[in-house]
Amino acid sequence: MAERVQQPPAKRLCCRPGYNPACRQGQRAGGALCGGQGTAQGGSGKTQSPESLLDIAARKVAEKWPFQRVEERFERIPEPVQRRIVYWSFPRSEREICMYSSFNTGGEESGAAGENSDETRLPFRRGIALLEGGCVDNVLQVGFHLSGTVTEPATSSEPETVCNVAISFDRCKITSVTCGCGNKDIFYCAHVVALSLYRIRQPDRVKLHLPISETLFQMSRDQLQKFVQYLITVHHTQVLPTAQKLADEILSQNSEINQVHGAPDPTAGASVDDENCWHLDEEQVQEQVKLFLSQGGYHGSGKQLNLLFAKVREMLKMRDSNGARMLTLITEQFMADPRLSLWRQQGTTMTDKYRQLWDELGALWMCIVLNPHSKPEQKSCWLRQLKKWNSVDVCPWEDGNHGNELPNLTNSLPQELLHKGVTSITNTEGWVGHPLDPIGTLFSTLTERETGWASDDCSPGVCAPRLLEEGESYLALAVETALLGLGQQRSMPDGLYAQEKVCRNEEQLIARLQEVELNDSLIKIFRKQAVFLLEAGPYSGLGETIYRESVPMHTFAKYLFTSLLPHDAELAYKIALRAMRLPVLESTAPTGDLSRPHHMVSVVPNRYPRWFTLSHIESQQCELASTMLTAAKGDARRLETVLESIQKNIHSSSHIFKLAQDAFKIATLMDSLPDITLLKVSLELGLQVMRMTLSTLNWRRREMVRWLVTCATEVGVYALDSIMQGWFTLFTPTEATSIVATTVMSSSTIVRLHLECHQQDNLASSARTLALQCAMKDPQNCALSALTLCEKDHIAFETAYQIVLDAAATGMSYTQLFTIARYMEHRGYPLRAYKLATLAMTHLNLSYNQDTHPAINDVLWACVLSHSLGKNELAAIIPLVVKSVKCATVLSDILRRCTLTTPGVVTLHSRRNSGKLMSLDKAPLRQLLDATIGAYINTTHSRLTHISPRHYSEFIEFLSKARETFLMAHDGHIQFTQFIDNLKQIYKGKKKLMMLVRERFG
Repeated sequence: MAERVQQPPAKRLCCRPGYNPACRQGQRAGGALCGGQGTAQGGSGKTQSPESLLDIAARKVAEKWPFQRVEERFERIPEPVQRRIVYWSFPRSEREICMYSSFNTGGEESGAAGENSDETRLPFRRGIALLEGGCVDNVLQVGFHLSGTVTEPATSSEPETVCNVAISFDRCKITSVTCGCGNKDIFYCAHVVALSLYRIRQPDRVKLHLPISETLFQMSRDQLQKFVQYLITVHHTQVLPTAQKLADEILSQNSEINQVHGAPDPTAGASVDDENCWHLDEEQVQEQVKLFLSQGGYHGSGKQLNLLFAKVREMLKMRDSNGARMLTLITEQFMADPRLSLWRQQGTTMTDKYRQLWDELGALWMCIVLNPHSKPEQKSCWLRQLKKWNSVDVCPWEDGNHGNELPNLTNSLPQELLHKGVTSITNTEGWVGHPLDPIGTLFSTLTERETGWASDDCSPGVCAPRLLEEGESYLALAVETALLGLGQQRSMPDGLYAQEKVCRNEEQLIARLQEVELNDSLIKIFRKQAVFLLEAGPYSGLGETIYRESVPMHTFAKYLFTSLLPHDAELAYKIALRAMRLPVLESTAPTGDLSRPHHMVSVVPNRYPRWFTLSHIESQQCELASTMLTAAKGDARRLETVLESIQKNIHSSSHIFKLAQDAFKIATLMDSLPDITLLKVSLELGLQVMRMTLSTLNWRRREMVRWLVTCATEVGVYALDSIMQGWFTLFTPTEATSIVATTVMSSSTIVRLHLECHQQDNLASSARTLALQCAMKDPQNCALSALTLCEKDHIAFETAYQIVLDAAATGMSYTQLFTIARYMEHRGYPLRAYKLATLAMTHLNLSYNQDTHPAINDVLWACVLSHSLGKNELAAIIPLVVKSVKCATVLSDILRRCTLTTPGVVTLHSRRNSGKLMSLDKAPLRQLLDATIGAYINTTHSRLTHISPRHYSEFIEFLSKARETFLMAHDGHIQFTQFIDNLKQIYKGKKKLMMLVRERFG
């Protein structure tokens, strides 16, 4: 809370007369961070009159100055001036309200109803609905404090509720919120949104008062006493102890409260020392991130974390200082994730999804430290924090592994960038964040005259674009100069930002060159430059002359390739293929040896982040390779050469997969017949991806497998047969059966390939062989798929069934066995289903309190199946049930089902069985009855051990069900009476419960 300090006698005061004017620097409390922006509010839109000078000045002061500075600057502030400053200090734009109350952006769209059902549940949308529904009332603004009530309409399940809402604000930002709904979330609740929007949209309907200290100063002593006494009377239960304590302290001359001039006023606005930022519930941010991380990627937690990252990026785009504040809170929870220690101890790598989250975290920190609007002290603070995190042992490496060298955050954030004033990542809308984002204007000295040219700067990279702008007379010279500048050997400068500048400038220069229409003279220049590159350029000698930090040339090579291709295809391919070869400096590992570090790692300085260096270069490679594949369509020799180059020089599975997809799209264009050679290239690349990702985690793996089957289908039946015969080098057993073989055997595939009968038989045979091999290797996950695939072949089906039986003893769970058993019954094999059900029962164990266990339905089904087969089968399974199931309610359910009809009432040949109902006094039902009664007795004692009064009625109903089971025995009445008597004796201390027992059972 801010403190209203004493002022000179010339102004209305909140203190007694006779204070010392030197105490103007009295203490204040409360605060928040930087100036807001927004559209004008108030009644200005209701009149065509010019805005008054008072309003213009008050609006600017309200945006930039804390109110204490206003008080200190001027001895007397007229009341109308104070009122206008207070009026204009509330936020004027709905955009920020939207940002802090939903994952969606754009407060300017607040009037549009969200069509998405999820969107309508966002606090911002709900707040608009409450406002438009007339649910906001009693709105009052006292100084820099807004209050009101928001009524939540009644629903079918909830009554109407009234929430008291209070909002503090400063310099057009909400600095604190309180709501009676008890909202626990990162975002503002709908009631805060409704009150805020009411103030923004209807400011003239809000009662506005000066800070309460100004009002108190106007009162006489008698009025002040009356005011205090009435306040205590109205709220005596809440404030009386506090009021008495304050009175005692004020009357004591030496109390601390009398050592400070003035008194705090929560409505008086901000002090000079207060930061100015939007209210952000830090505790809730930490709790939410901690919760999402604890869920390990399940229940949509990964999506939720990405939404939080998007919220940080949105804050950065709006220059909201809470972006860095929120990212710090998120990072702290990431660093505290216990999985980091576990992975480090085990020496294992983090999952792909988790590594992607860390990559995004590093990228956002890069955005923050490169923010040209950050102050030096902010950057110094971030550097200290990042160094602190970096010193923690569990801080992950840039490649997702764990160790004590080159962690991600340090590599992503070069120290020099934290100290240099970077001022070029800006545009008309302000800084937008990601240093690699195409949005925003980066250094443009190579393409824009407005940046100015140094008269003594005649390097090719600078002179070329200037010459390009001079017209046709300089065109040839300009092109030759540009090609020379792009093709010469250059060392990559230090610093990520400087490197990004070089790459982006070259891309812009190449874009300018692409606008030039080539003629014969220019083609000669291209040939000359291409030959120079091949004979003496940076790629000569397969990389011996490459500098360790040389500028990537793939974008330039792509431009040369496309430019030369129509005129000299041979030379164009030589240039492109040479550019695909990356320099091998420190690693001598063979191309196929994936156990050694890839040679590109040694090309790139380790102090820079992986996502910029390795990924950036391979992305350029990938674009160049895709261009060559497109150009080589229909030329088998060139396609083979390009394929070989891709396989040797690109080592990222995601990039190779993209190339495979590109080749497939090019080969199957709608306006022409499929290009079978290019389809084979696509298939070969897909097979390479399968081999690369077989033993590693990849979140796109299922997509890759499905795509490969589609590609093989386009190539032909022999390709499908080939991938099924060699499945073990490409797929996991589960993938091979559930995706590959199942898709191959589908009717849509048969129709698509126009197969003849013998071809269908051969393909089906391969699929069955695959299914049996997979079932042998992984019976738990593949047995059911194998049985399904082998249904039409008796021998194969019998083999698959035998695999299931062999694995049932040790390798399969009861859930898997029950599933296969039900499948067998559905296929018309009830005896086999019964056999598998009995095997499943041996793996099952249901305790007395597991009356909602998912296996209960399977147990009931198995008993019904046994009962339908006959007395012998029922007699055989009941001992298994008694041994595996200890839950009384489940046993009683089984017992009743067995007594309703005669065993074997429907035989295998659907003939009626005229047998009699089974006796409960004889085996096997006698054994089941005794076990059920025993289960009820044991369960009763177990429940009574820790029973609470709120469960008494439920317990009485449980005893009623137990009595029904007892009475099924011929002496059941006597047994139950003895049982109740024992309970009353043993648990006589539970008087109220035993009274209920006597009332019900005597």
